[in-house]
Amino acid sequence: MPGGGDEGDERLLAAEVRTHLNCPSCGSFHVAQVLGDNGGISYVCTACGHSWS
Repeated sequence: MPGGGDEGDERLLAAEVRTHLNCPSCGSFHVAQVLGDNGGISYVCTACGHSWS
């Protein structure tokens, strides 16, 4: 079925491949991109909790 549940997973994987972000604190690649309070972009490591922008 076109537009099935795998489409979101494919986009997420593509985003991970493009960014290659890793946590400066622990080195993990489990990094989430979040919208900051002032509308800026921040990053949070989901492994250790470190955040940075």
